[in-house]
Amino acid sequence: MNRTTLSLIAGATALAAVTAFAALDGPSASGATAPKAAASLPVERTSLLCPAPSISDIADTSYTSFTPVTQSTASSGKAQLQAADQQSADGTGGSASGGSTPGKGSKGSQGSKTGKDSKGSKSGSTTADKPVLTPKAPGTPATGDVSGADGSALIGTADGRFAPGWTVQETTEVAAGTGRGLQGVNCTPADTEFWFPGASTAASRTDYVHLTNPDDSAAVVDIELYDKNGAVKSPLGENLTVPPHASKPILLSTLTDEQQSDLTVHVSVRSGRVGAAVQALDAKAGGDWLAAAADPAPDLVLPGIPADATDVRLITFAPGGNDADLKVRLATSGGLITPAGNETVHVKSGMTTAADLGPVTRGEAGSLILTPTDQSVPIVAALQVVRGKGDKQETAFIPATAPVGARATAADNSTKGSTLSLTAPTATATVKVTASAGSDGGTATTKTFTIRSGTTQNVAAPVPSGLQGTYALTVETTSGGPVYASRTLTATEGGVPGFTIQTLPNDRGTVAVPQTTQDLGVLQK
Repeated sequence: MNRTTLSLIAGATALAAVTAFAALDGPSASGATAPKAAASLPVERTSLLCPAPSISDIADTSYTSFTPVTQSTASSGKAQLQAADQQSADGTGGSASGGSTPGKGSKGSQGSKTGKDSKGSKSGSTTADKPVLTPKAPGTPATGDVSGADGSALIGTADGRFAPGWTVQETTEVAAGTGRGLQGVNCTPADTEFWFPGASTAASRTDYVHLTNPDDSAAVVDIELYDKNGAVKSPLGENLTVPPHASKPILLSTLTDEQQSDLTVHVSVRSGRVGAAVQALDAKAGGDWLAAAADPAPDLVLPGIPADATDVRLITFAPGGNDADLKVRLATSGGLITPAGNETVHVKSGMTTAADLGPVTRGEAGSLILTPTDQSVPIVAALQVVRGKGDKQETAFIPATAPVGARATAADNSTKGSTLSLTAPTATATVKVTASAGSDGGTATTKTFTIRSGTTQNVAAPVPSGLQGTYALTVETTSGGPVYASRTLTATEGGVPGFTIQTLPNDRGTVAVPQTTQDLGVLQK
């Protein structure tokens, strides 16, 4: 190709770029039509990461995949979950071969929990060609199971019609031992920064930070710990390498010799990106997954405290250079109230602050609302919630979360044992709740609810007619102010009230795309 031809091609390319830019960003002529609003279009690809579910030989884990029906999606597409190739053997580096991919009825016996000194190692063969489940058409859940300690971390991708709002729930039942009870977590996208207020290195706790790298290159990660006095010296938490397509569980007690009841964990990625979640296991009070809290903000909502909670603990952290003074209010079914003795909380900069709220809900649905008393200072926060008493206690966590927005989804629901909690902290709102078809049969159904300003409602969520299997709940805000939501799963085994709580932030199923047209007039200016 000669030089003249190359110049013409380059000129044409530059002209196209300039004219498109002019239509998008250039000054409009007097009297010209106002620019059109950006179109909201379905995303074309979604990636999710699920942590390794358990190292207990007596664990039973179920996975539920669901994509809500979305207008204007592609006619084709697929979704799949595959095992991460590698698992770390300890919290200081290195890797071992990944556990076998979860599959229906698969069994495993490796990586059993041995107590506080356990490093969360995994070993076994990887069968990457065997998916954990095969997603069905949008609107219908698909499920898969794994038993024992056989479950690897999973890396999931969905494209085309499966991508918008794709949700995967990981739920584990552990009958006995440390962390016994119900543990649940939503699989999440990779990111570069995470905050986890509510972790611990207390003698009764065994907490892991699970890091999963979905990419083709290694990720380098720092884990910082903050207690009530500030930053905890932890050189072993610096420059942690997570190999490509691998997962690494880090036992927090290997990063510090200090035993602290309340910690904030900060995961920051120097290069690459990872998925992160904290598995918090207690020797006496069960355990659950602690999902990352919403980004630091001066106003936070923590929705869906169970009505029968016997103890609620608020853990907060101010990552910036200023202290924060917070007003604490509880949004109940009747309106906003102030918990006696906990009207305000003072959070010192760089320090973790905990407040015992006790049985704050007292038999009513409730959500915690945190607002600044004066100066607006960004904070992160989570609740540690206990149900039951004595040796029948179980624990779950509620991190501060983003609002539902246009749509959010909770997968893995059943006719009994699922509670949907909705709160509208600032203005009355109307929401539409759709129960999907069942994974093995049933017909979708929809209900509409009005949530009054300043209240929380545990709504009677719809159930698919003729339900067989599990189903998904999709929540859509149709009018009014922002709505925050969570879903509680319960299951009683041996008299212990097992439960797990997942918040429902926006599913990010659509993206704003500006409309552009060519405008050669810019070349005349």
